[in-house]
Amino acid sequence: MGPDGRSVDAGLLIRLRTIALLAATAFAAPASAEDLVQVYRDAQRYDAVFSAARHNVEAGRERLIQGRALILPSLNLTGNATKQRIESESRDPARVPSFDRNPSVFGYTLTFTQPIYRPQNWLQYDQAEHQVKQAEAVFGQASQDLILRVAQAYFDVLAAQDTLALVRAQKAAISEQLAQARRNFEVGTATITDTHEAQARFDLSAAQEIAAENDLENRRRALQLLTGKEYEALQPVRADVKLTGPNPADMQTWVTLAEKQGYPVQIQEAGAAVARLEARRASAAHMPTLDFVATHGQNNQTAALTSPVGADVTTTTVGVQLAFPIFQGGAISSREREAAALSLRAAEELENARRTSALSSRQSYLAVINGITQIRALEQALVSSRSALDSNKLGYEVGVRINIDVLNAQQQLFSTQRDLALARYNTITNHLRLKAAAGSLTEQDLEEVNRVLAP
Repeated sequence: MGPDGRSVDAGLLIRLRTIALLAATAFAAPASAEDLVQVYRDAQRYDAVFSAARHNVEAGRERLIQGRALILPSLNLTGNATKQRIESESRDPARVPSFDRNPSVFGYTLTFTQPIYRPQNWLQYDQAEHQVKQAEAVFGQASQDLILRVAQAYFDVLAAQDTLALVRAQKAAISEQLAQARRNFEVGTATITDTHEAQARFDLSAAQEIAAENDLENRRRALQLLTGKEYEALQPVRADVKLTGPNPADMQTWVTLAEKQGYPVQIQEAGAAVARLEARRASAAHMPTLDFVATHGQNNQTAALTSPVGADVTTTTVGVQLAFPIFQGGAISSREREAAALSLRAAEELENARRTSALSSRQSYLAVINGITQIRALEQALVSSRSALDSNKLGYEVGVRINIDVLNAQQQLFSTQRDLALARYNTITNHLRLKAAAGSLTEQDLEEVNRVLAP
């Protein structure tokens, strides 16, 4: 009831319902909205970083074939064809006559080589196996990074859309409050200060709307960089979603998984193994090598310097070839020391990868737990903020609240709505990061996130 005993203006209640409906529908999605999995599929086909990683793993797999080739036999064929002109002018023609000849020589040589004892080649073959593992791990990390980048860009667009929708809803609410302040001033029930305060808030919301529109455009372009597409709308997170904590709900379990199977750890483990084998290869350079060698060749010549008659010569040789490095100017010993130092460096990098993965998993785990707690608190704060706004509006109507109280309550409501949306998005992405730190993030996790989106 008003101070004169009449009921509160029914138009005010209608405006309140209109504003609430505008805020509630700010997160609604058209029927043609794309979901997270579809956006991820588009990114898989378009993203240049992921494509480069795919080509990199294809190249890395060839290392195994190249390493195996070092211990398998080799067969080489060489050919030659030459033509000469020989002019011989004798100093004693009576004994040796002068002559002119144009001999031609055609020939080929077929060489078969089978390594018998080459420790460096066997060690390089072992290295190739670890290099393939490293390439696979790099690709696995690139796949996880794509999931995270797509999810982050997707929710950044949603957050920017929510911010713009809430700013516009707040602007509409302030406009209503400004109009009411002007009416009250005209009838003498309020001072001009109320009008000025509402006008200032309205102008500020107009500036915030421009900034929110610009931010939304930037977020959409960032998503387009990943997918090559512009989306009219994206499916939002359901307003009634209830996010759950990590499973298992034990931080140390996630830390252990990250230290053992996180992709950064797998990459460094393979790199450390390659470095250790490289140190052994450098030491093996001091050892002799033994190869089985067989050659077969034929030379056909029409003449020679000593004979005007041509000849066909066929040669076949079979044997073993032993090579022993005696002195190479100190290069072998230097490379041995270099490889040993690089092996120690790789071991330290592996330890750092384990520590970094453990830290990342701890941070992500705590971010998920704290995010869920924050969401619950903000959900309760949202209920309180709505009640506070309704109370302040009614209090302003009956004269027990001033205009600035209503404006502050509106600001608090919309800030709470924005913070709640951001907390949900951040919790979802942090959950994905936690699984990525443990090396277990897959497309199925994106499908689970899809289930919390509005259909």
